[in-house]
Amino acid sequence: MLRTESRAHDKLKEDTEAAALDMTARAEQPQPATCRDLFFQRCLWCGTPAYRRSFCRACGATTFKRERSAGAGVLVRRIGQAPLNTWFVAMAEGFNLLCQVTGTEPVVVAVGARVRVVRGAAPRPPGFPLVELTYRATSLERWW
Repeated sequence: MLRTESRAHDKLKEDTEAAALDMTARAEQPQPATCRDLFFQRCLWCGTPAYRRSFCRACGATTFKRERSAGAGVLVRRIGQAPLNTWFVAMAEGFNLLCQVTGTEPVVVAVGARVRVVRGAAPRPPGFPLVELTYRATSLERWW
């Protein structure tokens, strides 16, 4: 009778099963994000940073690596009405994202003000990251 199984085959089978269980366990564990954590994507092919994209806007690749942002940025443009206090923020890493400014009145916020991330995603339904002012822009520093 022909014997098809060997110890090497069994060892290989055990190793692949263990690796599959390890990958499944890693995929199922949600990574806890602290209050100030903001993650972005960097294209593996060209290195272009992006935030929540399915493909790279520069080269069209669909492979990204996940990186933690420093959380510093500059307000670029207001979106919507003043009561919502929603802005486009140019982050230090080179990507833009839509955020809500907290901790101040909408009238005080101006283009060119420096901000930092307070929370990676808002608990309210829109789910935008929350930022707060760290340095108010003077009239000479505004970007218009």
